[in-house]
Amino acid sequence: MSGVGGAAYVGAAAALALALALAMSAALAWRWGGRRRRLQQVGSVAALFLYPVKSCGGSAVRRAELTALGLRSGDLRDRFWLVIKEDGHMVTGRQEPRLVLISVSCDNGYLTLNAPEMKELRVPVELSRKNQVHNCRIFGFDVQGRDCGDEAAEWITTFLTTEPYRLVHFEPSMMPRNSKDTMPCFRPTDKIAYPDCSPVMIISEASLEDLNTRLEKKVKIQNFRPNILVTGCSAFEEDSWDEICIGSVEMKGTVGCPRCILTTIDPETGIMDRKEPLETLKSYRLCDLSEQYLYKSSPLFGWYFGVDKTGTIQVGDPVYKIIK
Repeated sequence: MSGVGGAAYVGAAAALALALALAMSAALAWRWGGRRRRLQQVGSVAALFLYPVKSCGGSAVRRAELTALGLRSGDLRDRFWLVIKEDGHMVTGRQEPRLVLISVSCDNGYLTLNAPEMKELRVPVELSRKNQVHNCRIFGFDVQGRDCGDEAAEWITTFLTTEPYRLVHFEPSMMPRNSKDTMPCFRPTDKIAYPDCSPVMIISEASLEDLNTRLEKKVKIQNFRPNILVTGCSAFEEDSWDEICIGSVEMKGTVGCPRCILTTIDPETGIMDRKEPLETLKSYRLCDLSEQYLYKSSPLFGWYFGVDKTGTIQVGDPVYKIIK
């Protein structure tokens, strides 16, 4: 190749490379809403959990859809079913620790509940429109739920053996709660069905491991009921993630998860200890004085996220921090 021809070839190649780089840069800028932001991998997804019935056992899944109201896997949706008293007030493991012993799955359009010494209960996901719609109360705020029927009510009541309870289901046509009503740091766009206050909660394996080094009796991730468990980062690094991307979704880190006596229930026995791991967490995970108006005396473990972009997440996905 002549000198002139070689120079022309090199020049054309350089121009092509520059054009490709500009195109990729433009595509990246378009992907992130027109703002040029880079991604820094901070970990990967170790596990995904849904808790279809509030305070009951969780379901581990390999892949899930992140909706505006939290994780979904087929007919299973995170905290879309709720145990209530006959007056509509919610019932959780705080009042009935043995709720954690109820395992939940879904098969052919039926929610399936199992518990020790109980026959299997099957409840249709699609309920009759004739079933009563209850006005339920969660932390002083109203939300609707359609009654799952007398058989489900009798099953729950028989297992817990304390007072009459009913099971209700949140339907897509119902009005969700506002996360900011419970914790003001959330945005008006952050909505929930029956979770305490957030559509997504993330904890890292390193945070759990750090806690367990301080405990005589180690605890499991089931004590803390996260939706996404992340591996490959340092302990409590999740507290600092302002905006993240996993798979095709984007989330906004909002506020820490203040912990209560629910964490002291042994997920295998349903017995509430009322002390650990809560007391140990209080020894090193209390908030700064400036944040006591928000968290009071509750220790923090895990981080709540709002949903910016819905999509799909699966185990093994990289977790990226979005850097502006």
